[in-house]
Amino acid sequence: MTGIDFPFELSEYEARLNKTRCAMEKAGIEVLIVVDPSNMGWLTGYDGWSFYVHQAVIITHDLLPLWWGRSMDGFGARRTVYMPNINILSYGDEYVQSTERHAMDHLSLMLKEHGLSTRSIGVEMENYYFSAAAYKSLEKNLPDATLVDATALVNWQRLLKSSAEIRFMRRAGIIVEKMHDRVLEKMQPGLRKNDLVAEIYHQAISGTKDFGGDYPAIVPLTPTGLDATAAHLTWNDKPLERGAGTFFELAGCYRRYHVPLARTVYLGTPPNDMIRAEAAVVDGLEAGIDAARAGNRACDVANALYTALKRAGVTKDGRCGYSIGLSYPPDWGERTVSFRPEDQTELKPGMTFHFMPGIWADTWGLEITESLHIVEQGPAECLATYPRKLFVID
Repeated sequence: MTGIDFPFELSEYEARLNKTRCAMEKAGIEVLIVVDPSNMGWLTGYDGWSFYVHQAVIITHDLLPLWWGRSMDGFGARRTVYMPNINILSYGDEYVQSTERHAMDHLSLMLKEHGLSTRSIGVEMENYYFSAAAYKSLEKNLPDATLVDATALVNWQRLLKSSAEIRFMRRAGIIVEKMHDRVLEKMQPGLRKNDLVAEIYHQAISGTKDFGGDYPAIVPLTPTGLDATAAHLTWNDKPLERGAGTFFELAGCYRRYHVPLARTVYLGTPPNDMIRAEAAVVDGLEAGIDAARAGNRACDVANALYTALKRAGVTKDGRCGYSIGLSYPPDWGERTVSFRPEDQTELKPGMTFHFMPGIWADTWGLEITESLHIVEQGPAECLATYPRKLFVID
């Protein structure tokens, strides 16, 4: 472990492990297989672009975590996790994209060797990184185990951020401010969209003179004009033109901690209905931020927004925010709490959210968003400070 730059003190990883074990005990889980790279990183510090192959962290009630993955990635584990090398288990390349064997076959062997194959084993069933074939392999090779759905068990333990995590997110907030500054500096008619996105990426990774940035879990979402009526389009190589708006849904990222922030820029004169929507969204954001207080509920934030929008005659359906923190592709959300009328989760200090009241109309899209930190007293802290408006460039 010589020379490893751990993001957090060992005591923080110990606290995270204890929280997870308590949740496991409550769920009747003796062994937890964690495949989500965000959860793996949160529990052990592991950080590598290896989530395209099968990997996991194994949590029990009495042993240090076990890291398991591809043999070439075991060296990355040695450079990033806090556990000793003996806790790093790996499989050979004969398991990689093989039609004859599955990597989870090897994991089952490892669980047997550690005396864990007859336990109640939790798996993250609803997860990008856990396939049907992975489950079938475990089911076949661990006939004496009881496989239990542990979807989002670790995610919920990540909900309350430590002071060290908030410090990282504030740095990510500074980075995303600079990303939007770069948009306003460079955006003009005739500029190819891909060249503008290149500038955004340059700023995202450059960070500041005091600290650099990391790659975001979602690429810059930058649709223009009619494309901006859709929520999740990226970019093309067409020149920007007058008479169209572009929303920029971006995130600053520092050591895998994300702070998303969206703003919209219009080249020319915006239509009147877009200007009316801007005023309604800003009013709704301010009402929602005021409702985002410790002791209130997630639904209170959503209802404050929707009340303001309805008062202005603007209709929006679905959720308008979600928890954020440490993330890997393809999503910067934590997949736990949502800002929507039916979510009764109590807001507590240390929770962090992307408050996201996007409006996608018939001929334009408008995104003005904030990333929030629930504090002890008063309304939520905005993790980035940026003018809350539709930007217009004549």
